[in-house]
Order: sequence, then C-alpha cells, then structure tokens
Amino acid sequence: MVPMPEQSPPHATHDVTNQPPPLAPYDASADAALLEGLRREGAGWAEDGVRALGLRAGGAEAQEWGELANRHEPELRTHDRYGNRVDEVDFHPSWHHLMRTAVAEGLAGTPWADDRPGAHVARTAGGLVWGHTEAGHGCPTSMTYAAVPALRAQPDLAKVYEPLLTSREYDPELRVPTEKRGLLAGMGMTEKQGGSDVRTNTTVATPTDEPGVYTLRGHKWFTSAPMCDVFLVLAQAPGGLSCFLVPRVLPDGSRNTFRIQRLKDKLGNRSNASSEPEFDRTVAWLVGPEGRGVKTIIEMVNCTRLDCVMSSATLMRKTLVEAGHHARHRSAFGARLFDQPLMRNVLADLALESEAATTLTLRLAGAADRAVRGDEEERAFRRIATAVGKYWVTKRGPAFTAEALECLGGNGYVEDSGMPRHYREAPLLSIWEGSGNVNALDVLRALGREPGSAESLFGELALARGADARLDATVVSLKRELAEADQLSARRVVERMALALQASLLVRHAPPEVADAFCATRLGGDWGHAFGTLPAGTNLDTILDRALPA
Repeated sequence: MVPMPEQSPPHATHDVTNQPPPLAPYDASADAALLEGLRREGAGWAEDGVRALGLRAGGAEAQEWGELANRHEPELRTHDRYGNRVDEVDFHPSWHHLMRTAVAEGLAGTPWADDRPGAHVARTAGGLVWGHTEAGHGCPTSMTYAAVPALRAQPDLAKVYEPLLTSREYDPELRVPTEKRGLLAGMGMTEKQGGSDVRTNTTVATPTDEPGVYTLRGHKWFTSAPMCDVFLVLAQAPGGLSCFLVPRVLPDGSRNTFRIQRLKDKLGNRSNASSEPEFDRTVAWLVGPEGRGVKTIIEMVNCTRLDCVMSSATLMRKTLVEAGHHARHRSAFGARLFDQPLMRNVLADLALESEAATTLTLRLAGAADRAVRGDEEERAFRRIATAVGKYWVTKRGPAFTAEALECLGGNGYVEDSGMPRHYREAPLLSIWEGSGNVNALDVLRALGREPGSAESLFGELALARGADARLDATVVSLKRELAEADQLSARRVVERMALALQASLLVRHAPPEVADAFCATRLGGDWGHAFGTLPAGTNLDTILDRALPA
C-alpha cells in the first residue's frame, strides 16, 4: 500500500526568511548632522518639537499617508454635474492629513510671524524630518512660506493676507480668503513660449478704474498646487513685467476666472497637482511697482530654492535610512549585507554625501534667518550660497537615490518598497525653480553684479583655513577659476564652489573621520566615478555609526 503524503496547509510551500521587517515605526530625526546643525544655527530651542515630529514622520500611519496620497492621485473637475465651470481638484484624505500636520507644525508661512532667532532654521529642520513621509505636499507649504516676503512689497495687501498665510490652521475649503482660518499660496510664472525666460511672458495686465486693481488675460504653463487660495503671478502691465496677487475667490464670494485646462502628467511628485491655468478678465492686485515683477518675486524664488536644497537632502537621508535598514536585515553569501566590506563602502559614501547636503541646508537656513533679522553679511552669503547649493545638492539627488535603491537589489525596483517613488521624485528638485544651467548662470551673474557675494563666500571658506590642505588648495584654485569663469565653464566652477563650501562646513563641524573622507574624495580626487569607491584606509565604522546608529 502506497503511503499518503502528509497534508500541508494551503499554499505553505515555504517559509519567508531573510527579508527585512518593515522600517516603520522609526525616528526620522535620528540624524546627528541634522540635530547638531539645528543647535549650531540657533534653533536648539526647537529640538524637542523636531524630535517629536521625527517620530511621527517615521510612524506607520504617516508613512501610509504618503503611500496613499501617491497611489490615489489628485483629480481635476472642470465642471459640476449641471455644467457650471468649477475648476476644482479633489485629493485623497491622506493628502489632507499630510497637509494638516505640515501646516500645524509651522512648515508653511509660520516662521514669518515668529520673532525667535532660529525660527526659519526650525522650519527647515522640521521639513527635513517631515519630508520622510512624501515630497509632493511640500510644494504648497513651500510656496506659502515663500509668498510672504514677496507680498511685503505691497504693505496694504500684506496687512490683510500675511496673518492668514502664517497661520497654523489648514483650511482646504474654497471660499473668500479673508473668511478662512488659514491660507495657502501658489505661484504662476512660466508660460509655454518662455519657461524660465519669464520676460517673454505674454499674459497681459490691464488696469481698472480702481487703483492697484487689474484684469489679466493669458495663461501659465506650470502652476503647481492650483487648490491654493491666492497666487503670485507675473504679467505684462503698461509699465512692464509686474507681479500680481490673484485670489481664487473674490471678496464678494464669486469665483475668479482661473480655468484649469489640465493637470500635468508628471514623472514624479504625483500626489501634488500641477496645472495649466488660463486667465480671462481675471481680477488681480498689483504687488510692488509696475515693471518690477522679477525683483518683487525673486525673494519668493530665493525661499523656494532653499526648499529645493532641503527636499533633496531629505530624499537623500530617507533613501539612505531605507538602504541601511535593508542591509542590516538581509544576508547574502554567508553574511549580513551591512557587514560586507563593499556594501559598507557604498553606505559610508552615501552617508558622506547625505551629511554634506544636510549640513549645507541648515547653514543656508541659518543665513536666511539672520538675513531676515538684518544681517547684511549673511544676506550676501545667502544670495550666492543658496544658488550654489540649489545647483549642486539637487544635481546629486538622482545619482544618490539610484544607488540607495540598488542597495535593495530587486526589492528596491518594485513599487511596494517605495524606492521607485523616491527615484522618480529626485530629478524634480534640480528642475524646479530654475534648472541646473539657470542656477549656474545665476551664480555667475550674482558674482558679477554683487561684489559682496564673492567676498561673503570666501569669508565663509576662510573660517576653515589651515584645517585641511586639500581644502586650502581648492580655495586657492577656485579664486583663480572664478576670475576666468564664463558661461561655458559655469557648471564646473559652481560645482567646485559647492564642494568647497560643503568641505569647509564638515571640516569645522563634523567628526575628523567624516571631514577627512569627504576632502580626500570630493576635493583630493581619491575617488571613483560611482558611490562605493572610498579609498582604502577610510574609517568606515565611524562614518556608518554616525549616520546609521544601531
């Protein structure tokens, strides 16, 4: 008689082993470079709040919000069921949960209403941890933050709107702005025919009989967050290109003409709606003098460029944490990935890049905070260093994210891991608020038109003089290169400026092992062309213990 096989439970062909557990819950603020920078740049008073937000950001609930907000993308409704034009965008509840938390935690316009030194640094640190949830909702909070200083060019409007833009209340309902508990602001600059060349804009602003009030006719090509309450928009007035405030709902409760033609089908950043609006007799209020639109709105651009640096640094840190977690819990060829020399080299190299990005981000936030409080030297440094940081840190993001994804192998290439979403997000930060060429040329323009910019940069670099011979040599050669810089060499020169600035900060503030490895590779050339090529003798243990504590 043939024995019958033992009955197995249904589908129990094998046990699942050697797979990492879920990362969440984790502490998104467990980052020595971030916490040290927070204290150093004058916002140590915010540390408890940042730590609490880090725990919330790394919690299972907030991580799920981020995933759901990207899975259920915003939907445009141009008309209601009766055929009336409504031009509204519907979002999944998870988007609103993310937004409500971000605004309540002061990540939108709140720092402008906070007199404490370091308020802008605290906001940046909060963004560095809350950004571990997802990146898309950082767009409207960033623009709301950036709108306040631009709006101050028109004090009568600022008096009305600034208290609402700096509120911690998230109020997504579309109604008269002054009847709401808090407002969000967007920005409309680029058009089909010009892109970054905004002086070629064709949207026309026609004055009305009421002083300061105009009507707009034209279009915008890439306006993110169309559900915001008010927008700063560029248009051609009789006196030249000018800046205007455009509310979605007018003071009498009627809808302003803001026709959303479509939402952009983007590579990444898909939780956030980006749109093509058209204006037709759209009511707008002049912000600043006619013909000074670029000068008025440039303060907004400086703020959003800082947030591009912050978001890239956040994405680096998030994907490094994911890669380190996987490597700690995955074994191959008889040992944990984290214990294998080549993987340790890759992770340590990524850790150097992440720390340099985070440290520079917080230094830029510190400069912004002190500039707001009247420090002219910091204002000059902020002007040049933000453009330098925007160029370089955002350029490093895609390569960094791809390498972190590869640490997970095939597991990182599937959507369930979340890594593909981060990878698709990474190129955006280099494109938004001026592509690489625009930023590199802006640096050269600032150096030519504002002599104090170069002095402030080299004054900052001089603070590390004598600490590392490779850095000293780089600064000497950089001065020579700047004297001969032209458009053809702009990227190369700005890259050198960024690396020197990052190295000087690490030499002054990071452990010697971190600073030495950064200078040896990024400045000294003892490096390959991919991450994971740190030279023999690099203290990998110290770098990894600092970046990825057990």
